[in-house]
Amino acid sequence: MDILYFAWVRERVGRPKDRIETGAATVRELVNELTQKEERYAVAFADLDALRVAVDQELSDFDAPLENVREVAFFPPMTGG
Repeated sequence: MDILYFAWVRERVGRPKDRIETGAATVRELVNELTQKEERYAVAFADLDALRVAVDQELSDFDAPLENVREVAFFPPMTGG
């Protein structure tokens, strides 16, 4: 599975993407797995209310299932203008 990071999430993680194998059933479980990996992930995911997630390029939520998912992207809320 590809994990993509955008904007300040990318800055905190220190890379634009990861390719991982996971046993996580939901996005929330994936986040928990990542935060256990290294401190930089814990910092990036410290406030889930400040993050949005897309699963296979569809805006989703943190309870979304990951079965057969190829890509998860994390990014801050978007603003118009």
